[in-house]
Amino acid sequence: MEPTASGPDEVTEAALEAVAEAGQIATGQGGAEGPLPGRVIPGAARFRGIRRLGSAMSASARRGARVTGRNMGAGGRWLSGQVLAMAPRLPVRDQATLRAQFPGRSPDERASALVDGAGRATAAVGAAVGAWAVLPFVPAMGAEIATETLAVVGIEIKLVAELHEAYGMRAPGNLIERMTAYVGSWARRRGVSVAPGGLVLAAGSPLARLLQRRLAARAGRSAFSLGPLLTGAAAGALINRHETRKLGRIITDDLRQRSPSPQRWPDEIEP
Repeated sequence: MEPTASGPDEVTEAALEAVAEAGQIATGQGGAEGPLPGRVIPGAARFRGIRRLGSAMSASARRGARVTGRNMGAGGRWLSGQVLAMAPRLPVRDQATLRAQFPGRSPDERASALVDGAGRATAAVGAAVGAWAVLPFVPAMGAEIATETLAVVGIEIKLVAELHEAYGMRAPGNLIERMTAYVGSWARRRGVSVAPGGLVLAAGSPLARLLQRRLAARAGRSAFSLGPLLTGAAAGALINRHETRKLGRIITDDLRQRSPSPQRWPDEIEP
């Protein structure tokens, strides 16, 4: 599937907003992301943020339930198209921003913090969606699952992109080409190693089919967040955090093996 010119629909727009909101919940602040490892986020602030995130996602899911329900019938094809439309709009921090936010820290240390932060962010999304089960009005299940799936995948693709930046291994090409490459990296569970314009998610290609399978599996895990009362919130948070950290470790290990020096920033390496 090639990057589509059509933009994200309403549910995907909600997922983009959830990516930003969940990042703020994960860091316990409304500004720049990236707290130092070990920072404790106040429980009350996190709870308020999760409630705010859940309310916003619920409202968007209700508004987009009809169109999402219709498109979910297309399965992974619709999800793939929305992920490709969403990816270039993700708030990815470049290497300069990461260095400014974590002065004096190595790429490995920064990567560890990025993985931990993304895990907290996807856990917040799972908890927020799980809280819908106790609301007086529960949005259509297809919209719930689609919103959580796209939000979690957005956070994880953002993580993949920032890990490449942390190790000085930005994908080549323009913004759309880079973000398409990171979508492929997310699907393949390894770092990017393609020439500019060398990755095309053509419909029916092995990579496109892999992406659709990954998204279908991710949507299946999202169903755990819809358990009764608050059991879904707990399960969704736990599963999301575990899967995001697992992905982060796999990508980090691959990039570390290919990095000239994982303990130093690229421009600090002696020629």
